[in-house]
Amino acid sequence: MAEIKEERRLGLLQATAINMTDMVGIGPFITLPMVIHILNGPYFLYAWLAGAALSMVDAMIWSELGTAFPKAGGSYNFLKETYGKNGMGRLMSFLFVWQTMIQAPLVIASAAIGFAGYFSYLVPLTLLESKLISGSVVICIVILLFRKIEAIGKISVLLWGAVLFTMLWIIGGGITHGNFLAPVKHINDGLTLDMTFVAALGFASVKSVYSYLGYYNICHLGGEIINPSRNIPRSMFLSITGIALLYLLMNISVASVIPWQVAKDSEFVISLFMQQLAGPKAATVITCLILLVSFASVFSATLGYSRIPYAAAADGAFFKVFARLHPTGHFPYVSLLVLGTIAFVFSLLFKLSDVISAILSMRILIQFIGQAVGLYLLRKQKQTTFPYKMPFFPIPIVLAIIMWAGILISTGFKMVAGGLTAIVIGTIVYFIKARLNQEWPFVPSSIPAPLISKISSEQ
Repeated sequence: MAEIKEERRLGLLQATAINMTDMVGIGPFITLPMVIHILNGPYFLYAWLAGAALSMVDAMIWSELGTAFPKAGGSYNFLKETYGKNGMGRLMSFLFVWQTMIQAPLVIASAAIGFAGYFSYLVPLTLLESKLISGSVVICIVILLFRKIEAIGKISVLLWGAVLFTMLWIIGGGITHGNFLAPVKHINDGLTLDMTFVAALGFASVKSVYSYLGYYNICHLGGEIINPSRNIPRSMFLSITGIALLYLLMNISVASVIPWQVAKDSEFVISLFMQQLAGPKAATVITCLILLVSFASVFSATLGYSRIPYAAAADGAFFKVFARLHPTGHFPYVSLLVLGTIAFVFSLLFKLSDVISAILSMRILIQFIGQAVGLYLLRKQKQTTFPYKMPFFPIPIVLAIIMWAGILISTGFKMVAGGLTAIVIGTIVYFIKARLNQEWPFVPSSIPAPLISKISSEQ
């Protein structure tokens, strides 16, 4: 039977829409008061600028790797290629898939839980009712994604339209209120540049960076992008620039209507903002739009993550069942169903406050720092063609590593320990798997295949 292959049918518009709908989920609406509360002053806007700066620098790394290896799976392929297919790369790529099977459902569940939380503004919910709603969101997303990629591209553009409309309405409301620039004029009031501010900015940036995550989502769909050398980097830089502008304007708009002293303790700050501007009915409408935006984010994130186990399985590094493509839709339906099922369970078990820092701590070491180091090593070998090359190499790589390390530390000791524990367990599982399959994990690629087989058989 002939192998079913993915089809390149997503252009720049769809790629940008997929990235932006993933980035703007429930995150900016629920983290806005968190960021203000942590910094406890009008200078909270600096946390959103810091998140944008880190994302832009990191996008240069993703652009180089995404255009050099435009295949499904994103970081799975990047880690394998940068660290060596027959050596450390096999371990690193396995650890990435290993953590993806945990953190991807956590990301999906966090958006679903946030959806249920904001829904309680419309209708007061018991704990059980809230869990039923969050679980139902995951189920609806899986059903909606069970179709061809070109149809998903069209759906993404429609959801992207809802994202832009919601953000622009919030921004327009602040502008028409007449005091829009006040938060900018007073941004440095009470600001003291000392270690206390730096530490607070680090903790606040954990929340703001969470709201930027997703700018690289299109790299997971690399095998389905038209002209990837052009569209992958452009979609990321357009997404980050557009979202950073929208986030800043939204925060300025809210703070121009609701004093930061009030906003920092408001659970439904956007709804409160709109109620103060235009009354209860407008607050209800904006809440519904936020729920739609949150739903769109879950849609986009689930789409990208479902390609990672598929790519690993198709490469022979994960369970073969995940390599199956739908016979008519040509999408990895097994991977989609499994991740959706795990996310459904997580949405019933966890609280939103428990997952934001856990998501970052689990991803930073292997995915973000790991592939940054890997890209540096690969560039030094000068054996790979890079359609896109970052300016001022390797300065962006060094900056990205330093900033990600700072974010990791800011997640707290327990989260760092949890991330390291997941890596250790994954490494043990990898060696057990290698032993059972008679694989030798760290054989250099220069050793002839017959000798590798002999070494493996002797173990």
